[in-house]
Amino acid sequence: MVSYKELGLVNSREIFTNAFKGGYAIPAFNFNNMEQMQAIVQACVETKSPVILQISSGARKYANQTLLRYMAQGAVEYAKELGCNIPIVLHLDHGDSFELCKSCIEYGFSSVMIDGSHLSYDENVALTKRVVEYAHQHDVTVEGELGVLAGVEDDVSAEKSSYTRPEEVEDFVKKTGVDSLAISIGTSHGANKFKPEQCIRNEKGVLIPPPLRFDILKEIEKRIPGFPIVLHGSSSVPQDLVVTINQYGGGIKDAVGIPEEQLREAAKSAVCKVNIDSDGRLAMTAAVREVLANNPAEFDPRKYLGPARESLKNLYMHKVKNVLGSDNKA
Repeated sequence: MVSYKELGLVNSREIFTNAFKGGYAIPAFNFNNMEQMQAIVQACVETKSPVILQISSGARKYANQTLLRYMAQGAVEYAKELGCNIPIVLHLDHGDSFELCKSCIEYGFSSVMIDGSHLSYDENVALTKRVVEYAHQHDVTVEGELGVLAGVEDDVSAEKSSYTRPEEVEDFVKKTGVDSLAISIGTSHGANKFKPEQCIRNEKGVLIPPPLRFDILKEIEKRIPGFPIVLHGSSSVPQDLVVTINQYGGGIKDAVGIPEEQLREAAKSAVCKVNIDSDGRLAMTAAVREVLANNPAEFDPRKYLGPARESLKNLYMHKVKNVLGSDNKA
C-alpha cells in the first residue's frame, strides 16, 4: 500500500473548509494522459489555485493504475518546478464499488467518490458508510452522492435525472459520515446535457438550457449548514469550440452546457467542488482537428497535442479565474 502523503498529495478536507469560507469552488479536472495533466498543473500554478485531479474508472483502465499514481506524484513535483507548491488532490470520480475505492486508496488516492445513487436509499447508505469507514482509517476523504444526473460520460450513464431530495441529506450525511456530497440540481454529464425540446432558442438560434434548481441547493444548505457540496456535469460546452470542431470535420449537434454565470453563483454558496470534463475534451479536440485540417501531412503527435495542451490550459485558467473564483487561493 502507498499512502498519498508519500506522494505529496493532500485530501480535500482543508481545501473545502477554505473554499466554503471564501465563497469559491475547487476545480475538479479529469485527466487520462500526460498532456491533460500538464495543462491542469500549468493552469493552476499560473493562477495559484488548489486543484483536484480526477480519475474515472474508465481513465484508470485506459492509462493504468500504476502509471497514474506516478503521474500524480509527478504533478506535485512539476508544480514545485513551475514555482508554486499548490495543494493537489488525487480523486476517484464515480467509484461504483467498495473494491474499486479500496484499490484506489491503496494506490495512493487521497480522495474517493462512492456513487451509490443508482441503488435504493438504504443500499446507498450502507455502501457509502462501508467506504467511509475504510477510507477514514487512512485519512482519505470520501464524496457520496444523492440524486441522479442524466447523460453519458465515460462509464457513467443515465437516461433520466432525479433531483436530490433535501429531506434525505441530513440523514444520509449523519449515517454515512461522508466528507462531501454530490447533488443533482439540473447539471448533466456529457456535451449534450439537454435535449433540444428542454431548451429555449434565443433570437440567434442558440439553445438556452433550463436554469439550475437553486431552490433545492438553498434548502440543502439549510439542512446541512457548512457542509461541502459537489456539482458534477458542470461543463459549459463553449459554442466556439463546438463550431471549430464542426468546421474541421466534426459532427457535434445540439451540444449545450451549463451557463457559466450560474456556476459562478453556485461557487459562491456551499458548492466547494465543481467537476469539469467535457469542456476539456472539446478544447483538445478542437485544437487537434484544426491543426490536422490545416496541416494534413503532419504526423508528429507533438505538433497537434502541443496546441491541444495549450488550448486546454487556457480554458482551465479561464474557469479558475472567471467561473470558480479559486485563483490566488493556493
